[in-house]
Amino acid sequence: MGGFIILFGLISLFVKERLYLSEAFVATLVGVAFGPVAANLLHTSDLNDETLSYLTEEFARIVIAIQVMTAGVELPSRYLWNQGKSLMVLLVPVMIWMWLVSASFVYVLIPGLNFLEALMIASCVTPTDPILANSIVKGKFAEEHVPPHVRNIISAESGANDGLGFPFLYLAIYLIQIHPTGAAIGKWAYGIMVFQILLSIVIGIVVGYIARKILQWAERNNLIDKQSFLVFAIALALFIVGVVTMIGSDDLLACFIAGNSFTWDDWFRQETEEAHLSEAIDMLLNLTIFVYIGAIMPWKAFSDVGIWRLIVLAIAILILRRLPAVVALYKFIPAVKTFREATFTGWFGPIGVGAVFYAMVARDAFDANGPNAYARLMVEPIVFFLILASVVVHGVTIPLFNLGTFASRTLTQGSTSNVVVRLPKLQFGQEIVFRRSTDERDLADMERGNKFGFRSSASLPVGLGNGEASNTSSDLRTLPREHATKESSDDTNPPVMYQRHSGPFFERSADKSIPSTPSDSENPLESERFGDNEQNESSFVEYNEGEDLVRETKRGSEISVIPLPGHHHIHHHEEDNRKLKSPEYQGRSLPSINFGKLPTKRNLEDAHRKEIMNSASSDGAQSNSLWKLLHGRR
Repeated sequence: MGGFIILFGLISLFVKERLYLSEAFVATLVGVAFGPVAANLLHTSDLNDETLSYLTEEFARIVIAIQVMTAGVELPSRYLWNQGKSLMVLLVPVMIWMWLVSASFVYVLIPGLNFLEALMIASCVTPTDPILANSIVKGKFAEEHVPPHVRNIISAESGANDGLGFPFLYLAIYLIQIHPTGAAIGKWAYGIMVFQILLSIVIGIVVGYIARKILQWAERNNLIDKQSFLVFAIALALFIVGVVTMIGSDDLLACFIAGNSFTWDDWFRQETEEAHLSEAIDMLLNLTIFVYIGAIMPWKAFSDVGIWRLIVLAIAILILRRLPAVVALYKFIPAVKTFREATFTGWFGPIGVGAVFYAMVARDAFDANGPNAYARLMVEPIVFFLILASVVVHGVTIPLFNLGTFASRTLTQGSTSNVVVRLPKLQFGQEIVFRRSTDERDLADMERGNKFGFRSSASLPVGLGNGEASNTSSDLRTLPREHATKESSDDTNPPVMYQRHSGPFFERSADKSIPSTPSDSENPLESERFGDNEQNESSFVEYNEGEDLVRETKRGSEISVIPLPGHHHIHHHEEDNRKLKSPEYQGRSLPSINFGKLPTKRNLEDAHRKEIMNSASSDGAQSNSLWKLLHGRR
């Protein structure tokens, strides 16, 4: 196990961000290879049935508890309250649909089971798995292709419904074991819905709130060290599992609710988002549990049930268990905004560790020699085969999607402008510095064709910490290509863009020829950055490409892109053009404009303006004068 974790760690970046394979998919395949069916390095057959069942149940319980706690902690502030309607739709009608549809296919395809027994088995695969969901809510693919609101709702749903599997499971168990039906429903109502569900919610809210206040007090008084601070959420999950299990309530749901209550004000999440210690511990647990699941796959039981029956069952459940319900109800789910997002959300409802846990609980509810012994025997092969199918299918979905996207891009590249193909990809938050020279011709072009856009202090984009921006600007003034003047679309005069990932108001350290402040010469950029044959290279065309502001020459020799996430816009002001054409700035070079990393704390707009002004002041008297001129300050 340790050797696999070491080897996987050495190539983990390549596996997850180049091949787009999830760690659960790789670990399960390794577990199968290590198990009795192949290399037989993990001797799980040495354990008796009861011991293996107990070990599996408790191992799965601990892993799920930590995962749902992490899911709750990583959600935005007040998420359960803000997205309560979306979660209610996904956790009530969608889960009921998933339960009934899965039970129907089990009942039809697996002979010898009555419908109540099929409901019991189906309840094990009804919850979605937060560990497998991480493959599409985290990582490079998610950041590039999945909107944050979709990632958040998938993560929240997978965390919540892992704890909400008990009502479905025990309703079927009580209907099988208790007669008459009214007595079974009564016991289910007070024993499960009240004592397990409602009580666990109350415990989660109270414990999470108290833990947050205690941690803030300890941090404020310098009583807690960094290591203890970082692992506090994981320790809280283990504490809740122990206490709530002794009480007899739903420990998994309590962990998820406590995670949300614990980070209700977003303080802990912001303090630990750069540490990644919890993610490292999660990865170790995830790799271990899925290697274990792969090693204990009941291959002989698969053959006893019938491979073809299990394959048909897996195909039917993976396609029809969740997707139709989400697509049909997505207009009632505010967090899912389009049909495409509904299809994506409906498809990614993986079956994983939660199903293992509930399968072990279902087995323990029946006697091996009782009247429902056959149903007890069928739980394990059906559930484990569906887990294997989900791990494989959902594990290769993203690589196949990425491969199709790459093939489509390759086929169409020949008919695409080189300018578009060569556009650099900039991440939101990257620092961008533009240096450009301006002479009388440029200022005339600005006057005629609105070639440049400048921001006033009222339209500075201010980051809100969640990928959005304050909507203080209105429209984007750009120059379409077809309206560009001959001079502005000339082959020469490309803009120059420098970028790097960290450090406020930087200069490019790798190229010492780039000055940190404007030179005293008439055209410092031309004298220091360009040779004699490259002077006056400042003409370019500016247009809006989706959410990016693109600046390019007609030939496309130099390209720059300003990403405009959310409502980040750039204003153009005729008054700025008039001021720039004043004698004070005739033939002089514009200073560096550094947009920097957008602040995410309080008083964001004031902080951002102050940072820009400090940078402009550090660039010398010329920069300071230009700042005052552009913003009307004398």
